[in-house]
Amino acid sequence: MKHTLNSQSSDLAGLYTLSLRMVIGWTYFSAFWRRLILENKLIPDEQGYIGEKFNHFLPNALGIKPIIEYLVTHPDALQRSMMIFTIIEAIVGLLIILGLFTRLMSIGIFSLALGILLGSGWLGTTCLDEWQIGVLGVAGGFVLFLTGSGPYSLDYYFMKNNKSFTQKKWFQWLGSGSFPVSQPKIFVLAGSLIIFGLTLFTNQYFHGGVWGTLHNKSVKPKLEISNISHNNSDLKFEVYRTEGADVYGSFLIGIHILDKNGNILKALDHQQLSRLSKENIQNHYVTKVKPGKHSLVIPLGAKADITLDIDDILQKSEIHALKLIDISGIEWIESIK
Repeated sequence: MKHTLNSQSSDLAGLYTLSLRMVIGWTYFSAFWRRLILENKLIPDEQGYIGEKFNHFLPNALGIKPIIEYLVTHPDALQRSMMIFTIIEAIVGLLIILGLFTRLMSIGIFSLALGILLGSGWLGTTCLDEWQIGVLGVAGGFVLFLTGSGPYSLDYYFMKNNKSFTQKKWFQWLGSGSFPVSQPKIFVLAGSLIIFGLTLFTNQYFHGGVWGTLHNKSVKPKLEISNISHNNSDLKFEVYRTEGADVYGSFLIGIHILDKNGNILKALDHQQLSRLSKENIQNHYVTKVKPGKHSLVIPLGAKADITLDIDDILQKSEIHALKLIDISGIEWIESIK
């Protein structure tokens, strides 16, 4: 009798989460569908390449930044990783929709969502989009691990038609059925509190959403200037875009070389920057700084060494600072030490 009641309870729990299972499954399977079926986004150097979007995560990722930086500096490894990642999303999403090995696939959902959260939880121009997707995916994966799948699933079909196979302990852990823990209340409470703690921590870390001042690093572009050096013919510096919307670049329309009084020794306007030779731009990552139609375009996460000709500056010793000007009017100035 007790086993029957437990079985009925698990069936109902899995039934009640059917819509959650379908929606979460599709959100991950659709990534594969978009990237390979509707449009191939796994080809490097083509518009929409998923590796460039992955590069956007780099500047403010939490905990996994070294992994991202390694991949975006090794294009072959990045492409292989994006292909493997897409295949995993397809398998996990499809099997969650079908309800096959639901608890095992829910661990995949949890892991994929955690990766999204840590990598891109700081992005989102309107309502903290990526952070919400990440934390809800983590919580949803945990819920599906607890409930398994109900009547509308392949797990349920096998449980009804092959009981000698599905009543084994390992299937209860990997598939569906009664949750195989002696104290489920403690397990659920501990897991829920950990996930809630992760939610509060990442909300505060990425956006200041728990206390203090709210901030959104996806709204305004931010450039970091470093490693400025010059000789008799060239001035070289490193530029790295660390903030702003990921869907469009920072459009650089001016570069000024200044003396110590702020006077302009040399100025490059938007037309000159749009014609800057690619030989003068040494990119570090797969997302590239490059000349655009009316400006120098710096996408989110792009880092490059820029070389400028300074033959026409007579007093090289007076060079004191470098100023970059965005089309929005934002300016960044860095002194030459």
